[in-house]
Amino acid sequence: MIESLAGLKRTDACGQLTAADVGRDVVLMGWVQRRRDHGGLVFIDLRDRTGLVQVVFNPQEDPETHEKSHQVRSEYVVAVKGRVRPRPEDMINPKIGTGAIEVFINHLRVLNASKTPPFQIEDQLDVTEAVRLKYRYLDLRRPSIQKNLLLRHQVAQVTRDFMNQNGFIEVETPVLTKSTPEGARDYLVPSRVNQGQFFALPQSPQLFKQILMVAGFDRYCQIVRCFRDEDLRADRQPEFTQIDLEMSFISEEDIQDLMETFMVELFQKVMDIPLAIPFPRLTYQEAVDRYGVDRPDTRFGLEITEVTDLVAQAEFKLFRQVAAGGGTIRAINAGAAADKLSRKNLDDLVEFAKGYGGKGLAWVRIQPDGWQSPIAKFFNDQEKKALEERLNGRVGDILFFSADQPSVVRAVLGAVRLKLGADLGLIEPGRLNFVWVTGFPMFEYSAEEKRLTAMHHPFTSPRDEDLDLLETQPEKVLARAYDLVLNGNEIGGGSIRIHRPDVQERVFGVMGI
Repeated sequence: MIESLAGLKRTDACGQLTAADVGRDVVLMGWVQRRRDHGGLVFIDLRDRTGLVQVVFNPQEDPETHEKSHQVRSEYVVAVKGRVRPRPEDMINPKIGTGAIEVFINHLRVLNASKTPPFQIEDQLDVTEAVRLKYRYLDLRRPSIQKNLLLRHQVAQVTRDFMNQNGFIEVETPVLTKSTPEGARDYLVPSRVNQGQFFALPQSPQLFKQILMVAGFDRYCQIVRCFRDEDLRADRQPEFTQIDLEMSFISEEDIQDLMETFMVELFQKVMDIPLAIPFPRLTYQEAVDRYGVDRPDTRFGLEITEVTDLVAQAEFKLFRQVAAGGGTIRAINAGAAADKLSRKNLDDLVEFAKGYGGKGLAWVRIQPDGWQSPIAKFFNDQEKKALEERLNGRVGDILFFSADQPSVVRAVLGAVRLKLGADLGLIEPGRLNFVWVTGFPMFEYSAEEKRLTAMHHPFTSPRDEDLDLLETQPEKVLARAYDLVLNGNEIGGGSIRIHRPDVQERVFGVMGI
């Protein structure tokens, strides 16, 4: 059943035919998406990476080719030749780009037959990821997967054009290199030539791009592969690609302005989405205090509010103990959700909070006749009024409280806030909220390594005004670092590098390097 391509040359892609092609003779090649036999006419949806087109086999026009079409099944690879015609008015399909035309076929070749695939080649699948990955070559035929790869390709093209227009030089850096101190474990590759020694795969091209700056290249860019041996999670992989930049003689504002302009061009050209700049700015402290995380999703409210001072003397024993021990009590007003969250929903949220290290989650429904809550009896009228005023609480609202050490409370309420935003339908579909987060701490304590480590990386510059604190109060030193966050996801980050050897030595010293 396998035939050669001799005498046939593809003239058009399936998804690119339009009404302007009516009357043309075309040769198409692709995969059979589906075949429909109407007892006379046979219709086949032919697919390639550009899309679908309907081809028609008519026994009145070409009996031999029509008979041959009965052999064809889903995922057969075929070549067809025929003439483009307009569809009847009542058969136009506005859902696909070729929906106004069809191709009447007078020649068919089966290039490859196919067994029945283990799943349909379409986006709505009821199949496990394990099966999809086992048959990855079939999974890659699905429109959504191909669309993702095409999108990635387009992003790369726009990136290279933009960077070239802004004076950047693209340089490819080595993959087999030496280990450098960064935030994760290295992947090692044994050297055959040097027995007992290993190459490290780069976590990022830190040393190489700094060499390029020292060499005077001024502006470097690369779409680069990075390797980090970290625990897996939804947004983390062992290897990933990043758009990597390095610039000389700039400030934080220079890079932020450049990246905002890049985002505007990228989203406009690739997805036809206009963006407004400048993006909002938040300090790290503002982000974690208001949203519980340093990558805040600002598409909805439900901000976290400090209430320790209002409840430190309340009869509620847990709140009193936490406040006396130097902890914090913070709250979220979920708005008019009292009638949307059942008691089971609230119990589930309490268990959800425990998964983020919290001892639980206190809640209060504000009803017309007062508070409804297991903890209502522990607060006097004055305390209730003060809490409602600070949290802008109204009848029908529901309040959530967490009490513990600040890091635990941030983690709990940050997660609860995101869950409430999704469960209550507060996130507008398609909305894009960018925000810069700045003013990160220079160091963070690693319980695993029992020492201070760099929050970004050890080449990040501390603020000039904090240099005197490096050895005495390193936990108070802020870095000249910045992250770009989109809808709660960190999509970019960077910093001004250390250019003074004495400062670099001091930073290494703080970290015990």
